[in-house]
Amino acid sequence: MSTENNKALIRRVYEEAINQGNLALLDELVSSGYELHDPNYPQPVLGAEGLKQYLQTFRSAFPDLHFTIEDLMGEGDTVALRQTARSTHQGELFGIAPTGKQLTVTGMTCHRFVNGKLVESWVNYDSLGMLQQLGVIPAMS
Repeated sequence: MSTENNKALIRRVYEEAINQGNLALLDELVSSGYELHDPNYPQPVLGAEGLKQYLQTFRSAFPDLHFTIEDLMGEGDTVALRQTARSTHQGELFGIAPTGKQLTVTGMTCHRFVNGKLVESWVNYDSLGMLQQLGVIPAMS
């Protein structure tokens, strides 16, 4: 698959699976050996089912979750993006009761493809900023 095809697949993941909640799409786009690396997440994220559970954790806490792709770059089998997530905290997240607060969280993610399937993702987002916006950690002056 070309880099442009891989970029189009990532756009589908973000728009259709994450923003619209069509997690079944991941069965088509994610390899069985998929692995997501998120230093903030407490357990391994493996395969399409693991990715669905990971995304559902956040969609349950933030039902209006919407990602905007700010920048999208690709080379070879890797696609990197800078994204902004906007949402309202309406459900429990890792023991944090719903606050009703609106959040804007930025992040960067690199995705790797093999034969048109997503095989690996490295996620890095502003988790400190998210916790500060939720009021769990005081904001720095």
